[in-house]
Amino acid sequence: MAGFKSDFLAVLSQRGFIHQTSDDAGLDDLFRTQTVTGYIGFDPTARSLHVGSLMQIMMLHWMQQTGHQPIALMGGGTGMIGDPSFKDEARKLQTEETIAENLAGIRQAFENYLTFGDGPQDAMMVNNADWLLGLEYVPFLRDVGRHFSVNRMLSFDSVKLRLDREQSLSFLEFNYMILQAYDFVELYKRTGCRLQMGGSDQWGNIVNGIDLGRRMEGVELFALTSPLLTTSSGAKMGKTASGAIWLNSEMLSPYDFWQYWRNTEDADVGRFLKLYTILPMDEIARLEALGGAEINEAKKVLASEATALLHGRAAAEEAAETARKTFEEGALAETLPTVEVPAADLEPGIGLLALLVSAGLAGSNGEARRHVKGGAVRVNDEPVADERMSIDREKLKDGVVKLSVGRKKHVLVRPAG
Repeated sequence: MAGFKSDFLAVLSQRGFIHQTSDDAGLDDLFRTQTVTGYIGFDPTARSLHVGSLMQIMMLHWMQQTGHQPIALMGGGTGMIGDPSFKDEARKLQTEETIAENLAGIRQAFENYLTFGDGPQDAMMVNNADWLLGLEYVPFLRDVGRHFSVNRMLSFDSVKLRLDREQSLSFLEFNYMILQAYDFVELYKRTGCRLQMGGSDQWGNIVNGIDLGRRMEGVELFALTSPLLTTSSGAKMGKTASGAIWLNSEMLSPYDFWQYWRNTEDADVGRFLKLYTILPMDEIARLEALGGAEINEAKKVLASEATALLHGRAAAEEAAETARKTFEEGALAETLPTVEVPAADLEPGIGLLALLVSAGLAGSNGEARRHVKGGAVRVNDEPVADERMSIDREKLKDGVVKLSVGRKKHVLVRPAG
């Protein structure tokens, strides 16, 4: 449906968030005439979310900014099973202690995008363990399970993918979609929630919840999914050769987060400005139109705006200044990411290849060797051609060794102990 009348759907449509809805006109009318409560679920598979979840967090942000109430549903209960959607194999089961630690870490990122409180438009964070862990099996089968058709569940792409590949799909995982559907109904009963959002891979799970709401409560619920995003070259959002782009600062520095966006492919700049910043659309159009070397200025704006949303304006400005000093002045910026190595290891010297790996500048000795052979590696801004080089105390400059791969990846190695 073109030309949404409600502020929320109009914003999401303009900025590229909408892949599919269960009812364009009905959902638009709901947002136009009521204060809507909607949610997205996040499973605690690590101590931090990564950039792959940021699109969903931004959807909750815009929901609140346009006058509605977002819910971040933490999967403390469903996380004990794990979502099998489009996975090749079962997730490793996590303990309650690990899930609790992960949930505590995940909560940090949301504070920067949402305002929490008790008001009608204040965001809520709830944990589905509050209701799922207390369910009794036989009553649940009788009251909820009877509404599900196994034939229909087998038809969903997320299930068919595993079965077509003749990969095991456990009964435990098969129950995940029932629990997610029940979450939707439970949130409706507790908060009046009428909308579930998520990535397009969640469509089948969300539609199950809509159907269950109609059967159990006689209510019309709604679905909205976002496109599954990859970069123009086909890479998955949130993953790089050196690891995941985490949202928590103790797992990825604001500088490295800034650099991730600064390294955006030219073709993605406009799209990412719409999705991951709150810049006005006319300013994005101006930046998107920049060509040639000027596109780098747009990338710096993207990096600074995305970093400011997550880590604050001061951290974004510090990251931008560190990058400017490093790339434009060749200075040794103390705010570069730092890796500590035992001081004793510098007496005989540490092999360059091993140090590049431990510093996160290469994924393996083989990759490090290729970087050296390709002329991409520098030590203290001096090119290195010898892959057998050792880094010892004589290489220290102002108490550190600056390692670089290419023009944009730099780490300071500092002796400790």
